[in-house]
This record gives sequence, C-alpha cells and structure tokens, in this order.
Amino acid sequence: MSQVFDVELVGVTKRFGATVAVDQIDLRIPKATYCCLLGPSGCGKTTLLRMLAGHETPTEGDILIGGHNVSLLPPAKRGTAMMFQSYALFPHLNAVDNVAFSLKMRGVGKAERQEKARRYLELTHMTKYAERLPSQLSGGQQQRVALARALITNPSVLLLDEPLSALDPFLRGKMRDELKRLQTELAISFIHVTHSQEEALALADLAVVMDGGRIQQAASPRDLFDKPRTAFVARFIGGQNVLPAPGSNGLDRGEIAVRTDRCHLVAPDEATPAASLLGSITGIEYQGSRVQITLSIDGAREAISLLPDDAYFAKPFKIGERARIAWSEGDVHQLSAP
Repeated sequence: MSQVFDVELVGVTKRFGATVAVDQIDLRIPKATYCCLLGPSGCGKTTLLRMLAGHETPTEGDILIGGHNVSLLPPAKRGTAMMFQSYALFPHLNAVDNVAFSLKMRGVGKAERQEKARRYLELTHMTKYAERLPSQLSGGQQQRVALARALITNPSVLLLDEPLSALDPFLRGKMRDELKRLQTELAISFIHVTHSQEEALALADLAVVMDGGRIQQAASPRDLFDKPRTAFVARFIGGQNVLPAPGSNGLDRGEIAVRTDRCHLVAPDEATPAASLLGSITGIEYQGSRVQITLSIDGAREAISLLPDDAYFAKPFKIGERARIAWSEGDVHQLSAP
C-alpha cells in the first residue's frame, strides 16, 4: 500500500502575468511533520503557502492533502487552518470569543463553543487570560490566542505565515518551544513560512530552501547545515565557507563548503598538513563562547573561522594581520553546480 502524505505538491506553478512566482514545485510532506519553507524575499514561499491555504489557485499542477486533490477547493473545504502574521484578532472580542468565532459561524451553541475554546486556550497556556481583550494582551499572548483559534477547527495541516516575526528575540525563543510542543502533541503537520535560518533549524523536521520560485534543497536541518547541495544553500543557511575547490591537473573542480567552526587560523609561515588559503584579517567579533574572525582572500572572497574563545585568546590575531585559514580534508563538502 502506497504511503499517504499529509501534503503533496505535483508540478505546482503559479504565474502572475509574465512573472513566475512558483515554478514546477514537487514536494512531499510526510504525516505529522514540522516543515519550514524558507528563502529570501520574493523566493515564492508565501505564494506557495497561500496556494496550500486556497487563497491562490495554481496555474499548473496539483495540491493533495491527505491524498485528496484540493487544488480547486475553497479554503474551508481543505482541512487546513492558517495563522496569519498579523494575528487578525477581533479587537472587540475577548480571548474566548476570538477562539470560538469560527464555531459560532458554523452554528455551534454558545455554551458548547466556549467550552471548546477554553480547552484550546488551556492547550496554549492562556486559560487565565480568557476574558481579556486583545489590547490587554502582550504580543506573545495574542499569538497564543490566534494559534488556539486556528487549531479549534481540528485541521489536518496548520499553515503559519511568519508567525514569530513580530516578537522580540526572547519571546521568539519561547514561542518556538511552544510551537514545537503543540505540533508534537497534536501529531499534525505544521507548514511554517520564515525568512529566519535559525528558526527553521530549530523547528523543522523538513526544511525547504527556495529561491527564484524553485526548491533548491529539501532536507532535515542537519543535512542542510552539514551537506548543502549548492553554494546558494550553503550561503543562505550560513555557518559555511564557500571556497574554490583545489584544482586537479589544472582543471576547475567547482566549489566546496567547509563549516566555519571546522576552520582554524595559523600564521602564514606555519606548517600545516591541512588544506589552507592565505588572506588578511578584516574583522574580529567576540561572541561570548566563541570569536568570529573574517578574512579577505585575495580581495575577492571572504572566509570565516569560528574559534572557541579560549583558543582565540590563547593566541589572538589582529585586524590587518596576514593568516592562513585551514581545514581538514574530512570536513570538505563538495557543492553541486546550481
């Protein structure tokens, strides 16, 4: 028996006039998966989310949810719920009534819908704020109400459009934990659009990097970080130096990626068995437990060495100093052409 995925995209394309926003996307999202769509502005990730929600119709291709083709169905018939970036809470309704609103529209009685709304407020740790208006809630609390309102419809897939972007860094960290806890407890798929690499690495079971309307790589966060497929993915995810591959018999072998924390610095004349490149130090940034050192390689390319703080301060470098950035051959990852 073939596996039924929570979401399948088959050749999905979206054009706006002459502009191709999403270009021939094929993607399978297994059951109960936390999937993050990420990429630079204009890469097509939000358009893809809107097509999943039913707010846009594909120009070509099919969208399947739970094995059923929903490409032409309205949002309410898809088994999805969407949590918007703005939260879009009704300012005149308290938290309970905001969460219960969709049930009211379906004709559910007041007592029943409020009882269910309180259960979802409890699930999102908002019980004691049930009677408050949105204006009486913090940004993080408003987000929890919006999340409860999306979940009360019992969706098979929850769609999230940059849900953490309006929060300060401390609250973003707390809400990441909350989102992952809820997704695990509910055992449904979350599809979360973000431009934050850190967010995607922290949350996703499956991270999908997009650029130019296409998927550049879809993999686990660890594989994306350790084994980026292309130079674009390596640079976008970060934590990697993209360097010219050593030539073989004078032939160009393309580019390699080496994690910045696997690179170390040595003096220009110091013997090293590892591969290395000579450069000039252009930046030194203390980051607490580590120090980031940036080198200019022949004025045309940058490379970074991320050193433990004790290693750096035992043998510090200075801006303007020449140094070699070195790495072990076992830490090299060969990149594919785009």
